[in-house]
Amino acid sequence: MKPEHILPHLPNLRRYARLVMGEQAAGDAMVEAMLKRLLSRKDNPPSKAPPRTVLYKSLVAAMSEHRREPGKQLVGAGGVEGRLGAIKPPAREVFLLVTVEEFSLAEAADVMGMTPTEVARNLEIAGNEIARQIATTVLIIEDEPLIAMTLESIVTDMGHRVVGIAATKAEALSLIKSKKPGLILADIQLADGSSGQEAVLENSQTSDRAPAIFITAFPERVLTGTKPEPTFIITKPFEAEQVKAVVSQTLFFQR
Repeated sequence: MKPEHILPHLPNLRRYARLVMGEQAAGDAMVEAMLKRLLSRKDNPPSKAPPRTVLYKSLVAAMSEHRREPGKQLVGAGGVEGRLGAIKPPAREVFLLVTVEEFSLAEAADVMGMTPTEVARNLEIAGNEIARQIATTVLIIEDEPLIAMTLESIVTDMGHRVVGIAATKAEALSLIKSKKPGLILADIQLADGSSGQEAVLENSQTSDRAPAIFITAFPERVLTGTKPEPTFIITKPFEAEQVKAVVSQTLFFQR
């Protein structure tokens, strides 16, 4: 692999390695060792996989080999690093590949040498561990009963507790005030013409604001580039694994 194929991906490789290893120095050392090994293989035929996939595959393999050495553990004891340390490999790597590095399930499966089903299972393991660490209360703002019930089932299975389902902005604001949820799942467009986004934005002005994930069939209505945009958006129709991954990511890193 040529250096020009590596450089665009180097910052993200270092970020990923630091999160997996638990500290900056260990992560950077792992990336450096992986690159030296990769660049020394001049006799290897070129891979048909994208450079990004090849690089992450090589890094995952190097970290797996490192982990087999006696006494090699995740370093961090507190904050994000400590919480990641409680997620056992390979679920930790899968969680970070999908939520932070934004690989699809199929791409993550290629990197990890797994099937998409195995990746989904490891995401579930990570999500369950995160829920155990940071179980919270959830408010669902959704005017379609079937979708609301599906979301309730998903987050309940993860170990969270749904404290209310609102079908209008007024109901949402009332529940936010009375229940003080730890997480909000909000549709954008509600049946009475009101907006779940408006309810979230009004709540964001308070000191006890909760992180929000927008679940909508109209992502273009919030991704306009003209005003502050939400960080977490799930497009309908959604898969349960996708919702679980985003919920886990939101709670894990925003806490």
